[in-house]
Amino acid sequence: MQAKPFKILGIQQIAIGGPDKQRLKTLWVDIFGLQVKSTFVSERENVDEDICALGEGPTAVEVDLMQPLDIEKKPAVHATPLNHVGLWVDDLPKAVEWMGAHGVRFAPGGIRKGAAGFDICFIHPKGNEQFPVGGEGVLIELVQAPPEVIAALG
Repeated sequence: MQAKPFKILGIQQIAIGGPDKQRLKTLWVDIFGLQVKSTFVSERENVDEDICALGEGPTAVEVDLMQPLDIEKKPAVHATPLNHVGLWVDDLPKAVEWMGAHGVRFAPGGIRKGAAGFDICFIHPKGNEQFPVGGEGVLIELVQAPPEVIAALG
């Protein structure tokens, strides 16, 4: 395999879904002591989430506690309790281009702004005939790392 024009730097986030995020907050905020940094609500993504931090500074890991706005609609952010894992990438556009050329299947939506304000895209949990490489059942978010994260983890 040829050299990669990007580097995966580390874990950016984990996203945990449930029918009631207050129950998730009992463990993650009240028991573990994470702090809620912000909230994000999106009708299009059918999500109401609290964005928490584990650790401090550029190497902190984001923990998203998510519940669906409508339990009957898609995407069903609660259906898989470990909804997705986010990875810091030093050059997201190059990573997407290179991975796509090497058979990685991306979820619809392309590169866009995520809930925390960084550019993101998702690797589909399943490959298909055209793009056979997927997350093997896991949705993977690629997140453009800002300069301070690249400096800390690169």
